[in-house]
Amino acid sequence: MSERHIVVLGAGLAGSLMAILLGRAGYEVELCERRADPREDRAPEGRSINLALSTRGLYALERAGVLEPVLALATPMRGRMIHDEQGALTFQPYGPLPEHAIHSVSRAELNRLLIAAADQLENVRIRFEHKCVEVDLERPAVTLEHGPSGEPLVAEADAVIGADGAFSALRSVMQRQERFSFEQAYLDHGYKELTIPPGPGGQHRMEPNALHIWPRGGFMMIALPNLDGSFTCTLFWPFEGPHGFAAVSDERKLRQLFESTFPDALALMPTLIEDYFQNRTGSLVTIRCRPWRCEGKALLLGDSAHAVVPFYGQGANAAFEDCALLADAIERHDGRLEQAFAEFETQRKRHVDALSELALANYVEMRDHTASRWFVFRKKLEQLAHFLLPSWYVPLYTMVTFTRIPYGEARRRAARQARVVRWALGSLGVGLAALILGALVWR
Repeated sequence: MSERHIVVLGAGLAGSLMAILLGRAGYEVELCERRADPREDRAPEGRSINLALSTRGLYALERAGVLEPVLALATPMRGRMIHDEQGALTFQPYGPLPEHAIHSVSRAELNRLLIAAADQLENVRIRFEHKCVEVDLERPAVTLEHGPSGEPLVAEADAVIGADGAFSALRSVMQRQERFSFEQAYLDHGYKELTIPPGPGGQHRMEPNALHIWPRGGFMMIALPNLDGSFTCTLFWPFEGPHGFAAVSDERKLRQLFESTFPDALALMPTLIEDYFQNRTGSLVTIRCRPWRCEGKALLLGDSAHAVVPFYGQGANAAFEDCALLADAIERHDGRLEQAFAEFETQRKRHVDALSELALANYVEMRDHTASRWFVFRKKLEQLAHFLLPSWYVPLYTMVTFTRIPYGEARRRAARQARVVRWALGSLGVGLAALILGALVWR
């Protein structure tokens, strides 16, 4: 096993974690990254959405032995805090149990931690500022170009794993093969990162243990807490239209839009103008492709194989789960990579396809429905059903976020539950159901 050599492209979240898992399993790993070492460049990017780690991602981090230091960087969020147009707040807990919390963490800080953990392993070598310019799928081997010098380097391996993101260099080579299917779809909405700085003494200026949402029907803003008392805000706007990026051409228009749509947030954002015009506007893409593998010589995982929009908070969690599932498959097949890669894709593909649909649907729910009374009522009905029949009824959000039930199975189970609930409501009547719910809540 120790003689096996694997090249991992991309030292982002998935690539770094995969290198740790492979290194701990005894593989010789070469981790290649086109960027400079992020541990040496700590300037904020202004383009990354804070991560919300939940059960799937936490499991993979624990399997790699890095969960404790990761949680030390994180802030638990126990529910959504909804901000209406007048600034009134409504808290919607994720669930009745203490463990029903997701964990806000800086993407950049988490990436640095994972890179440092991989760098501590003697059999993991990290090459920064080495861009992949070609992949030979037959050998297999990758040709890297050293950024500062321009010098080429050829790295041969037993297999190449592409964890190099939505615009993967490995996938671009695999797309030249026959019978490779590829689909990408962009939303008409983009995102921009903003900041709410800490208050006096480093205190949070809003509730720190909540994911804050300003739903406005057709667009929204969210804010996730940081340990230093700040919040990382992400503005999700359409590219076009009166409430979109194209409509904001100067400071006056930006301030007017925030005064009319996010007035309570505006009062907490002294650097809004600077953040908005300095930070880039990002796009939101869904990517599906097949196959993910080329025999036992190459494999895609994470965003390289299945990029999803961030509205279920599962992008990084799904990528981390990929790493754990692949490590399990390699172990089950005693290092026979062709069989392990085939099993991984066969078992995983349909579930991340289901996640992509869930993530798209959840954007509509977050921006259009979370502020409605019917949404709150429905969530309480779900909690009531889960309280009365915990082994039978589990809300979809709970299954996706707080269990490791495969995504496709969670969606199918939620659909069955919904059919039964609709039948029950039709038989009992909404009024009687509301009385039962009210009695339980009052109790």
